[in-house]
Amino acid sequence: MAKTRAFLKALLIEEQRLLRDQLAQMSIPEGESLGYSNHIADDATMAFEQTKELTLRQNLERTLRQVEHALRRFEKGTYGICEECGQEIDPERLAVLPYATLCLKCKERRKRA
Repeated sequence: MAKTRAFLKALLIEEQRLLRDQLAQMSIPEGESLGYSNHIADDATMAFEQTKELTLRQNLERTLRQVEHALRRFEKGTYGICEECGQEIDPERLAVLPYATLCLKCKERRKRA
């Protein structure tokens, strides 16, 4: 298990680096005013692109927060423990989603609630 934990921590550190790089490369949508072009389709395209960029950025930021939370849990010694029931999270689940904080039972219970 120690080998698996070391692998998962390395995976999280690499994921953190990649997410930070992606966020640094993203353009921050300018506060351009829509509705000032000569063509309504241009405005619609600009609105779509701004919304897409903002949504993508928010998703990257949320994933980065989850990865950093998992790394802090490593430091506290609580990584791999379900935050809801206190049971160990299946290593196969962590291999797929290394920043998971809930075991499958608790995750399913939350989905239904």
